[in-house]
Formats: sequence, structure tokens, C-alpha cells
Amino acid sequence: MKTLFAFVKKEWMDLVRSGRLMILAILFVLLGILSPAIAKLTPWMMESMGSAMADTGLVISAVRVDAMTSWTQFFKNIPIGLIAFVLIQSSIFTKEYQSGTLVLVLTKGLDRFKVVLAKCGVVTLLWTVGYWLCFGITWFYTGYYWDNSIVRNLGAAVLNWWLFGLWVVEAMVLFSTICRNNTGVLMGAGGVVVVSYMLSMVAKVAPYLPTKLMDGTSLMTGAASPADYREAVVIVAVMTVAFVVASIPVMNKRRI
Repeated sequence: MKTLFAFVKKEWMDLVRSGRLMILAILFVLLGILSPAIAKLTPWMMESMGSAMADTGLVISAVRVDAMTSWTQFFKNIPIGLIAFVLIQSSIFTKEYQSGTLVLVLTKGLDRFKVVLAKCGVVTLLWTVGYWLCFGITWFYTGYYWDNSIVRNLGAAVLNWWLFGLWVVEAMVLFSTICRNNTGVLMGAGGVVVVSYMLSMVAKVAPYLPTKLMDGTSLMTGAASPADYREAVVIVAVMTVAFVVASIPVMNKRRI
């Protein structure tokens, strides 16, 4: 266990020294602020646009914003955070292959499966803290300016999106053990999302797909209930664990 904790510490130090931890923290804080900020500024922007277009004869009616506007913006912004997270962390294994640092770690007695578990643990914690930090900031400012209680099933909506993000992150880990460069990792992780999105166009399978969890708006408006996402939640949870488990034998057979 000492070697495992030492490797986890090494991962965290690498995040700090490389500046990636700071970049991710700033990113999620900004995204958290951005959602209520855009909602708050929307009436002013529409009013300014209306004044500028008054001479053309076009009339822009007043826009009413509330907590729903802010949370709708949150679910539009958070994919940016996930994409940036994957881009920044896609080198989690590939940089080790290219630099040869894993050879030194493995020769000191650290089992390969512990390397996988340590890296999975670090990226899972990073995504979880970043996501909920972003949510917490949005929740605070939205509640300050409006009333969060008007939004239905907010807890289920944000939990679903966190789980979807975790599914993508663990897919990234799996493809990091398979591919030797970041391009392959990004294509693999992005590919599973694209496949899920394409299949979601088929009505019969759409309720079972991971991308179903991205639809927070239907939950917030009451058009859907948390029970409608039960199958997708179970499937995504199983696939997420499967990605981690599959990474271990791939790593065990990999030539470093």
C-alpha cells in the first residue's frame, strides 16, 4: 500500500507542478460563475440589441429570466468543462510511455494494476471535485439572484450529468492504456460518445444510452422524472466500472 500511496502522491505533485491542477480549478470556477452571469446579463444584452435594431423596425420584446435560465445555461456550459478536462488529462498514461517513467516505477515493485487504480482514482477525484465545485458556485449565485426551488429534480439532473462525465473520464483511462499518443486517446473517448449520440436517434434504444443522462432540461421542467433515467444510470455505472476493470489486463499485457 505504501508504494500505491507514494504513486498517488507523485501524480498529485505532477498535477501541481505542471499547472494542470490550477488550470482545471480556474476552468470550473469560471464555468460556475458564467451560468448565472449570462442569465443575469441576458435582459441587458437583449435591451441593448433592441435599441441598436430599433431603426430597422425590428422589435425585441423584454426577456424574463429566473433560476431555470441559469440552470439551463449550466447544462450548456458543463460539456465545455468535460471536453477541456479530457483534453488536459488525456496524456495520463501516454506521457509515461513516451518519457519512460513507468519503467522506473514498475522496477521498484509497484504492480501494474495499482498504477491503473491510482491514476483512475486521481482523475475520478479531479472530475468529481471540479464538477461539484462548478455546481456549488452556480447554485450559490443562482439562489442569491433568484429562487432555486422553482427548478424541479435539480439533484437528479446534476447527478446524472456527473455520472455521464465519469463514464467519459474512465473511457479516457481505458484508451490511455491502449493508445500510445493523445490523438488515439481523444479519438477513442470521443468515439464512444459519438456512437452513443448516433444510437440515441433510434427511439427504442435511446432510453438505455449514456447520452440520455445529458438531458437535464427535461428533468428540470418536469417533462421527465428521475425514474425515466433508471436504465441509463445502471448501464452507465456498469460500463464505467467495466472500463476501469478492462484497463487492468490491457496494462498488464502492455509493453512499456
